[in-house]
Amino acid sequence: MKEALRKKGVPLTPQRLMILDVLQGSHDHVSAEDIFHEVQKSYPYINISTVFRTLDLLKDLDMVTVTDLGGGCLRYHTVTNSHHHHLICHRCGSTTEIEDSVLEPVRRAIDAGYGFEAQMHHFAIWGLCRECRHTDKEQQ
Repeated sequence: MKEALRKKGVPLTPQRLMILDVLQGSHDHVSAEDIFHEVQKSYPYINISTVFRTLDLLKDLDMVTVTDLGGGCLRYHTVTNSHHHHLICHRCGSTTEIEDSVLEPVRRAIDAGYGFEAQMHHFAIWGLCRECRHTDKEQQ
């Protein structure tokens, strides 16, 4: 990511480098607040607005994806990690990752039917998980 930013002429400030390190070092989805607190451990002068501006820049450059995984907090993930999506239960909050290939037929159908090239890199699908559906059936 650092080399890609250099090639695009983006200044690599110490703060941006620390934010990139946190993003690249995380194998999970992280919030801006998570990044802020992690960088703050080694650089207490970081400002949360710097984190948000950097994340916006990386999103605009298609280097990170942003997803609402619930809880009122957006989560960020580098695009260098494989494309995947999430099934999120709106009752219990469980999250299940699904491979990008599962949604490929939807992507093709959107293209064929609407002439629209969907960029479905990373998103959440909300519903009820197996356990919550099972509990609902038992209560009926």
